[in-house]
Amino acid sequence: MRIQIINGPNLNLLGIREPEIYGKKGFDDYLHRLRDLYPNCRIDYFQSNSEGAIIDKIQEVGFDRDGIILNAGAYAHTSIAILDAIRSISTPVVEVHISNVPRREEFRHHSMISTGCIGIILGFGLDSYRLAVEALLNIK
Repeated sequence: MRIQIINGPNLNLLGIREPEIYGKKGFDDYLHRLRDLYPNCRIDYFQSNSEGAIIDKIQEVGFDRDGIILNAGAYAHTSIAILDAIRSISTPVVEVHISNVPRREEFRHHSMISTGCIGIILGFGLDSYRLAVEALLNIK
């Protein structure tokens, strides 16, 4: 099984940025753990602060992966273009948020990309990615 993780803006600063919300662990350390937990899955990783690069990656992998785990960061709340990219591909997408966004600022309560995704996992810290892998494994 091939899974693509795509992280959006500011997620390259995990472990540094607002640790009270996002935790103190960087994503690279977590990614090694995730790969160890699922040795039969190929888990590829991409991060960009650019909306266009995220769209390009979705289009690039959206027809040959078994699943995409997408944490679009703030773009989840603003990007119709990312939603359109998700709707244009055949690979199922799971939307992930590290924090429990309904408990945060009101502008974060609505996701523009959710309707294109097969499901949403939020609020479990970095473990949200593991839960997304489990969800993808269970639909195959």
